[in-house]
Amino acid sequence: MGNGDTRVRGIAARAGGWSARHRWAAVGIWLLFVVLAMGLGSAAGTVELKDSDQLSGETGRAAAIAEEAGIDEPAGETVLIQGKDAGVKATSAEFRAAVDAVMKAVEGTGKVTDVTSPYDTDTISKDGRSALVQFDMRGDADTAGERVEPVLKAVDEVQKNHEAVRIEEIGGASMNKTFDDAFGDDFKQAEYSAVPVALGILLVAFGALVAALVPVLLAITAIMATMGLMGIVSHFQPMDDASSSVMLLVGLAVGVDYCLFYLRREREERAAGRDPETALRIAAATSGRAIVVSGVTVCVAMAGMLFTGIATFKAMGLASLMVVAVAMVGSVTVLPAVLSLLGTRVEKGRIPFLHPDKRRKTNGGSDNGSRFWTGVLRVVLAKPAISLVVATGALLAIAAPALGMKTQNLTLDQEFGDSLPIVATYERVNEAFPGGSDPAEVVVKADDINSAEVKSAIADFRERAVSSGASRGPVEVKVHDSQNVAFVYVPLVGGSNLDKAEKSLEIIRDDVRPATFGKVDGVEAPVTGQVAGSKDFNDQLVSAVAPVFAFVVVFAFLLMLLSFRSLTIAITSIVLNLLSVGAAYGILVAVFQHGWGASLVGAEGVGAIITWLPLFLFVILFGLSMDYHVFVVSRIREARLRGLTTRDAIQHGVVTTAGVITSAAVIMVAVFAIFGTLSMQSMKQMGVGLAAAVLIDATIIRGVLLPAVMAMLGERNWYFPKWLNRLPDLSHDESPEAAASPPPPAVEGERVRV
Repeated sequence: MGNGDTRVRGIAARAGGWSARHRWAAVGIWLLFVVLAMGLGSAAGTVELKDSDQLSGETGRAAAIAEEAGIDEPAGETVLIQGKDAGVKATSAEFRAAVDAVMKAVEGTGKVTDVTSPYDTDTISKDGRSALVQFDMRGDADTAGERVEPVLKAVDEVQKNHEAVRIEEIGGASMNKTFDDAFGDDFKQAEYSAVPVALGILLVAFGALVAALVPVLLAITAIMATMGLMGIVSHFQPMDDASSSVMLLVGLAVGVDYCLFYLRREREERAAGRDPETALRIAAATSGRAIVVSGVTVCVAMAGMLFTGIATFKAMGLASLMVVAVAMVGSVTVLPAVLSLLGTRVEKGRIPFLHPDKRRKTNGGSDNGSRFWTGVLRVVLAKPAISLVVATGALLAIAAPALGMKTQNLTLDQEFGDSLPIVATYERVNEAFPGGSDPAEVVVKADDINSAEVKSAIADFRERAVSSGASRGPVEVKVHDSQNVAFVYVPLVGGSNLDKAEKSLEIIRDDVRPATFGKVDGVEAPVTGQVAGSKDFNDQLVSAVAPVFAFVVVFAFLLMLLSFRSLTIAITSIVLNLLSVGAAYGILVAVFQHGWGASLVGAEGVGAIITWLPLFLFVILFGLSMDYHVFVVSRIREARLRGLTTRDAIQHGVVTTAGVITSAAVIMVAVFAIFGTLSMQSMKQMGVGLAAAVLIDATIIRGVLLPAVMAMLGERNWYFPKWLNRLPDLSHDESPEAAASPPPPAVEGERVRV
């Protein structure tokens, strides 16, 4: 490090310069891009993920067999008839009358087919107090929830006339309707409220309506363009609702952040006396560069999801990657043009007492954030070793519970607790008929499903499934003669207890199936169902952890190394990010697995973390945390290039970025916290995990650990072995114009003194 010559150069600086000089062209090109992307996406349509795409292992193969055979399984429904007193049993006349009334009522709706009596299918509990009337909804299973209401009303009417028994309906269609009625708008309201929340925080940060609107509008246009691109890309990688929701979350977070970084730097330079053109050029060369480095790093992190091999993750990763790339490009191209067009009008709509000028006067020339972080840094830089030990110890203590993390797909009662009556029905069915509400499903495919060998194997399988202890029955069979496919439904011992149910599944897969279907040539018999799907998904996710982790960490390390030309910075960046993610894991396990303080966030300890969340959080947080890290380190490096000592550069970099990072972090925490208020435990886990991680990252990591580590390392922060000099140099765009006195405007490519 030291003084020398450099050029005002680099992609961000050149893009910002061109945009400022060709303002209307830049805005027009951006709007044309957004409109074209949306139009082409709408014309192309969106290809949705199919079950065979989403599932892996045996569950994926089972879905593929059904799709290849053209079999659309209907939505199955079950009515539980249960004696309220121990004396009311299935053999009593009153009980039989209730069963007959239920069958007649549901058939009378004209909405169902294949209604079966528990006396014919032997779906009567061991204690004789419970029985199941089963039937299928007519029409498409995906839309059955929209047609099930008349059936539910018919069942309710029967209940009114039979007080001695409990009569309750449950199934795929009734659960979908219940959840849509209770929570259908829950998620959408959270998505829609995220924008007003972000705008409100930006109003506080900027104190002017126009300045607050600019980041929100650019983020929204980036999201709109990405929605169109997702339609086009879905023809190569099908998408789903989860990928759209994650895209919106990530797009809003990074879109607002990137604009915030750029706009705050431009305003800062103008406040220091720069003319608008110079202020924009400095913002492009400094914050613009940080945005490019950060954006590429986030894209790389999101690309890690593509290595899971799981279609849902691949869709989320691709959607997130696209919205980050679009937001990054918009921030360094159209944003300078917009700021150049607005000029001083960006301050229009000033809000009394919130504008930075007013705050500076009130606080003696300094805003609260800078004063606070100046005080913190004074302590940290005075005792960096003690600060490092205390902060690291605190984060390790927070992360400690993560060592006992348990992941699984949450059952209905875990996901929704006792907030819905249908959850109690689910528990009663599972208690009376273990596994009956979510049986394992064996999809049998043969050359001739009605051959003597196959029929014998099916009969033998039914008998062995019960005699092995994996199921208490009844094991039901549905044969599709013309497609040579049969479905065998096996209630698993363990029911809603996934640990016990998985042991039953293991017996079915490893013992019962080989001893029956395995002895018949040409027969396929993959086992699917909720328990099987959970296990297969978990197994594939576990196998994907190592390659995803390696890809994200290695490429993030290389990007930091090439961008800052420092081996030390690259290593410390990775370590600090991993510490931040570990702390987020620890909070998740403590709150949602052990239930410590769960009531404070309106949650409850459910004994497990939803399967997909740890890997999802790692990728998202590793990418998003680079926003702050790159921004702070870029400012420190910029100050160091101007000749400040490392300690003074740290002080300058952290204090001058404190305001923008605080604003950006508050927006992210607020948006993620909205999702922590949703009714589903999985959404609460995601919202709390993301919010906690961002909060830790923006405070303890960037405000204490980073300056403490850099202060202890001193000049070793800039260590770059000579043998690495052959690597590409991406350390462009540090602007020497941030020095104390405003220099004359530089010509692009002109040499200027650092």
